[in-house]
Amino acid sequence: MSITTTPPPGTTIDPLYPDSDGKPMGETGLHVIAILELFGSLRRHFKSRQDIYVAADMFLYYEQGNPRACKAPDVMVAKGIHGKHERRSFRVWEEKAVPTVAFEVTSAKSRCEDAVEKPRAYAQVGIAEYFIFDPLDEYLRPRLQGFRLGPNGYESLSPDDDGRLLSHELGLLLAPEGALLRLIDSRTGAALPSLAEVDRQAAQASEANRAMKQAQRDTERANERAARVEEELKRLRGQAGQADA
Repeated sequence: MSITTTPPPGTTIDPLYPDSDGKPMGETGLHVIAILELFGSLRRHFKSRQDIYVAADMFLYYEQGNPRACKAPDVMVAKGIHGKHERRSFRVWEEKAVPTVAFEVTSAKSRCEDAVEKPRAYAQVGIAEYFIFDPLDEYLRPRLQGFRLGPNGYESLSPDDDGRLLSHELGLLLAPEGALLRLIDSRTGAALPSLAEVDRQAAQASEANRAMKQAQRDTERANERAARVEEELKRLRGQAGQADA
């Protein structure tokens, strides 16, 4: 009896659906950093959720048999997926799910595609929320804009008094901070750490661990010295007792 197993979604190589077009991730280094910061923050935030997958610059194929029905969101979050394994691409017919949120870190060069073509495709796919962010503040006013899918397409989200947008799907507030997009837990108000902050926390934890281990070694050496002193005192008291006898 032979047992066949179906490969996890998005893992098979299919020439009809390429994994890459050879184009760079972002237009400038700042665009790449903004994408990676957003990607890293979302991945860390949802790392314990086995039904949520976060991807960056990954091909999204949304029509089986039509490889041209493809977009590559700068960052996307899919909920209700099966398995957090890494994928070559996201093919909705294999996943039996569509991404829930898509982000584009836009530029003057990509403005038309990000403002017109991609939201039209994302609405067609059924992506519930779409956010577009201009890290260099070149042309988009305001520089962070968000949309939620309604019966007639995407509807604009209104920012709060601080210019932040709420992602209902993610439970996060999105706030421009320099050339980056800061994410804030909408329930607690706590900001998700940036890559630099994560590195700093890791370094501090490493230093604290090193200091703790050094303190343990110092304590062990002090205990050993105290034990040797105690043994020497016992020896000397024994000698003194023998002399008195």
